[in-house]
Amino acid sequence: MRCEAKPIPKPIPKPKPIPKPIPIPKPIPIPIPIPKPNPMPTPTRFLLLALALAKPVQADEPAGWLPADPAHAWSFPRDHHAHLGQRNEWWYLTGTLLAPGAGGAPARRFGYQLTFFRVGLRPEAPELDSGWATGSAVMAHLAVTDLDAGVHVFSEVLWRAAPEVGLGGFGGEGDPVVAWARAPPGSPGRWTLRLTGDDTFALEAADAVQGIRIALTVASRRPRVLEGPNGYSRKSDAPGFASLYYSSTRMATEGSVAVGGRSYPVTGTSWLDREFGSSQLAPGQAGWDWWSLRLADGRDLMLYVLRRADGTPDHRSATLVGADGRVRYLTPAEWTVRVLARWRSPGTESSYPAGWQVDVPGEGLSVTVRPGLANAENVSVRVPGLSYWEGPVGLTGPGGDAMGEGYVELTGYGTGARPPI
Repeated sequence: MRCEAKPIPKPIPKPKPIPKPIPIPKPIPIPIPIPKPNPMPTPTRFLLLALALAKPVQADEPAGWLPADPAHAWSFPRDHHAHLGQRNEWWYLTGTLLAPGAGGAPARRFGYQLTFFRVGLRPEAPELDSGWATGSAVMAHLAVTDLDAGVHVFSEVLWRAAPEVGLGGFGGEGDPVVAWARAPPGSPGRWTLRLTGDDTFALEAADAVQGIRIALTVASRRPRVLEGPNGYSRKSDAPGFASLYYSSTRMATEGSVAVGGRSYPVTGTSWLDREFGSSQLAPGQAGWDWWSLRLADGRDLMLYVLRRADGTPDHRSATLVGADGRVRYLTPAEWTVRVLARWRSPGTESSYPAGWQVDVPGEGLSVTVRPGLANAENVSVRVPGLSYWEGPVGLTGPGGDAMGEGYVELTGYGTGARPPI
């Protein structure tokens, strides 16, 4: 049996007197600013910086990008796909659509735009072991115009071309997906441009927040048009400023369009513009006016005017496609465009032309072109300062008879609105 000794208690000392507390002055409150949350993820902010700092590549700059080649050997379907050696390229689809009216009511009229842009950030992707490493950005614009409701809705995405992390990319030859991009925040899925046959494409894009969606099939009804000799489209009288450019001017279109929370089955006609190059805009050019016009007699007319900062024309080009598919390049002396009216945007305060008289006397062509909706301005929130007008137009003859339809694009209007590509 173990014996335990009891501890002897120690005397408890008397407590020392507590000194009187020293008064502490109240602190002066100092406001600390709370940073605002980033409106976009870091990858998009990086792209904004890159686009903001980017300037058009000059013809004499050895930047590593390939210039447009006037002797380019066209090959399809290869040339439907991306050309990574070129700094800029786009797949530009616009169209006019009709939804059948219920109970004998007139058909509902729509316009749409879906554009995929590849913006070159550097000629080659960085040699990094990362799915984020890329040499390109993918930017895409979607717009739906409900002409009967007087509504134009625009959406956009801007991501790194980084397919490994699910942001977007461009398929190579043999890949049915030509271009794709992750849908905008709040919307599931992807925006896609897929090649489904010989000059036949499937388009899908939606913005659940904006309430718009397109799901369309477009199929060319006539041969492709090379815009300029061998598709070499000059953008200036100075050498080197050019792109390689082709169009499909009449594409049978069917599918569905949604706007305002309602979906409509539609049919109609689309126009595809496809360009790639490394030096489009020349110094001193502020933007362009572009018309794609389908005439009721079967002819198609493409016009563009590149403008100086003061609004005067710097370079003009035009292509007329006959009803039989024959192509003729018009000289600047053969055609004129006169502005008939203007519209001022309540959002950006930019003043846009809003009606034109187009004359090609040698072809017996005189049409008035008027917007189907005045407010068809696209204003980017991803690229600050980028805004442009893009919308459907109607054509009438000298007697007021309907003569066709089309689309018009107006860029570089307003302060700081020079296109960054």
